[in-house]
Amino acid sequence: MSNTLLTAFALMLVIEGILPFLMPVLWRETFRRLTEMSDGQIRFIGLTSMLAGLLLLYIVRR
Repeated sequence: MSNTLLTAFALMLVIEGILPFLMPVLWRETFRRLTEMSDGQIRFIGLTSMLAGLLLLYIVRR
């Protein structure tokens, strides 16, 4: 189980590093916009991301 968790974490880091590596200006602009959002908007984005991840896990594990 820990091997799977480390693999998932490693893949997350690779995927999250793609945008700043390939398009740093776009990444910076996106991050700037994120800092201007309210807490409620950021929480909604986090909730949506978690639900999408859970749905993807459910589909893959079926």
